[in-house]
Amino acid sequence: MPTYDLGLEHVSLSFATKTIFTDVTQGVFEGDRIGIVGRNGDGKSTLLRLFSGEQQPDSGRVITRNGLTFGMLRQRDPLDDNATLREAALEGREDYEWASDTSSREIVEALLGGMSLDAKVGSLSGGQRRRADLARLLLKDWDILALDEPTNHLDVVTIHWLAEHLKNRWASGQGALLLVTHDRWFLDEVCESMWEVHDGLIDPFEGGYSAYMLQRVERDRQADVREERRRNLARKELAWLSRGARARSTKQKFHVKQARELIADVPPMRNTLELKQMATSRLGKQVVDLIDVTQIYSQDDERRLDADAAAVTAASGRVDVVPPLYAEPVITGSVQLSVDPDAPIPGTGAREASTQVSDMRDEDQTPAIDTAAARTVTVSGRKILDDVTWLIGPGDRFGIVGANGAGKSTLLKIIDGTLTPTCGRVNIGKTVKFAVLSQRLDELEKLGKYKIKEVLSRYKPSYIVDGKEVTPGQLMERLGFSSAQLMTPIRDLSGGQKRRMQLLLILLDEPNVLILDEPGNDLDTDMLAVMEDLLDTWPGTLIVVSHDRYLLERVTDEQFALIGGKVRHLPGGVGDYLEMVEQARKDGDWSAIVGTENNGRNGKTDAERPDAQAADDGQTKPQAHKLGGKEFHQVSKRVSAIERKLAKLEEQRADIEAKMVAHDPSDFAGLNELNTQLNAVTDEKDGLEAEWLELSEELEG
Repeated sequence: MPTYDLGLEHVSLSFATKTIFTDVTQGVFEGDRIGIVGRNGDGKSTLLRLFSGEQQPDSGRVITRNGLTFGMLRQRDPLDDNATLREAALEGREDYEWASDTSSREIVEALLGGMSLDAKVGSLSGGQRRRADLARLLLKDWDILALDEPTNHLDVVTIHWLAEHLKNRWASGQGALLLVTHDRWFLDEVCESMWEVHDGLIDPFEGGYSAYMLQRVERDRQADVREERRRNLARKELAWLSRGARARSTKQKFHVKQARELIADVPPMRNTLELKQMATSRLGKQVVDLIDVTQIYSQDDERRLDADAAAVTAASGRVDVVPPLYAEPVITGSVQLSVDPDAPIPGTGAREASTQVSDMRDEDQTPAIDTAAARTVTVSGRKILDDVTWLIGPGDRFGIVGANGAGKSTLLKIIDGTLTPTCGRVNIGKTVKFAVLSQRLDELEKLGKYKIKEVLSRYKPSYIVDGKEVTPGQLMERLGFSSAQLMTPIRDLSGGQKRRMQLLLILLDEPNVLILDEPGNDLDTDMLAVMEDLLDTWPGTLIVVSHDRYLLERVTDEQFALIGGKVRHLPGGVGDYLEMVEQARKDGDWSAIVGTENNGRNGKTDAERPDAQAADDGQTKPQAHKLGGKEFHQVSKRVSAIERKLAKLEEQRADIEAKMVAHDPSDFAGLNELNTQLNAVTDEKDGLEAEWLELSEELEG
């Protein structure tokens, strides 16, 4: 038996009727970077607790090298509610202690940026507590670091930072990392080997997540496993990985030729053109158009200091707030609106508006909303959306990224009509039927007492999915439920099962516009693949908000970033967004990203900007290269038409090349004709690509 730094030796463990491990021998060597995957409930977190000593095995033993230090991030933090953030996360370190060291300063600014070190832990949100616990762990030196779902509550920029930190934390061959996460991009980026926990066993694989998928498909093929559906999902996901996924284009970790042989008979992920045609027949031409939309929240509504920090401010006149490593721009300003005297202010409400006026007058300050004129009000505060025009058409599959607090959930509420923007228009097509998969599970609470079978009986007896007729029960099985669970009450389902049940009920309602807000929460990698496979054949408009870049790029065709109040297109995927943020951080200048010079820089309001006079006169200073709503719509339609034409030309080109390969080499006239056709297609394609680039620049302007 090898000598592990930390390992299991013939370990068995069972809970009630569930067997977790059966005679398992596996361990960790110095220099290992191990990702741990498996279905929820199969023992991933239990494995980490065995290594930490919190859980004792029924038989066998856990072996540990003398003097080894083991740090573990649990799904539930051990922080004291009555401790301050400085005491809990920094363990009492003064500012000069953590700020003087480059490594510790980066950790604190990346994870605790914008938070008050004087705030009590009990007053923090769940996401802030998670960041505090992760910062506490990373600020110490460990021989082995175990992280259980470290990306939960982190935005895509912080996830990228954490991946870089873990890759560079130790020198090559030193330290060890155990990582449990459903974030497949993160696994691929950080890990050099994988463990799959299943059926009481731990199967090791060399390489990251991509290599694991390749080996798993090969293993399943050779063994002819019974889990036919699971095998097909794995092969389909491998096909996507090997067909030029943008996030992995520069870092392939498996043998391309071998992978292509394994997935040679796997059809494309989805026929985008066919799905768009089906969506158009269900939706018509108009879905949702956001025209010149601005959404303003008063500063009181948007970001309040927690009660503890406010008390510290009153006592000492200061709040010890950590400067963030990535401080995205906050745009503030004001707009004038004409409303009925008794009507609520769009985006706030009459009662909230009067409260703001009253509070500000008591403090003898300028009110946030000026109602001096009977029908004219001025709304001031943070601009979540700043003059945004965005057209969403039938069959569009859009992904949205952005920092925590950027306003992504607010944008979704404006899209589905549950929130009226401060100004601008939202035109929703007459045939649109929305369905929203929110981050919360409130929709299932009222169904808690009912059994799954009773809930499914309320829906149609059959549906057409991927060209086949299926029952709700079959769809349920496709989402990982067994027929034995039909009699289970909704309230007794696990978090991941409720998440899948929520998606199932939404799809059974047959919406034609589906909005998903962090759909990957509580799902393991296999269930994520199941959900993605189901969404591949869904013929409607899809809007997804997620920090999971793998999921986002897997199920959507185009990605956008919400940053500085603007919706920016990301032609190169999430990587474009990360590059923009990193460049702006280095330059200290966000104007190129926001798209308006000096807009929101250093927290300035519209009144402090150089174009304030034009705003005061009721005019808007024109922005260079900015398209109006009608022009934007026309250019967007032309860009879409070019993209469809380019796809057809690419097919023609491939067909001509295939004919040239198969053609009689002695038939020079025939070959010459084919070559002429190929040149004509190539010339047309080059011209369209040049036009596409030019129009895309206009849209970005």
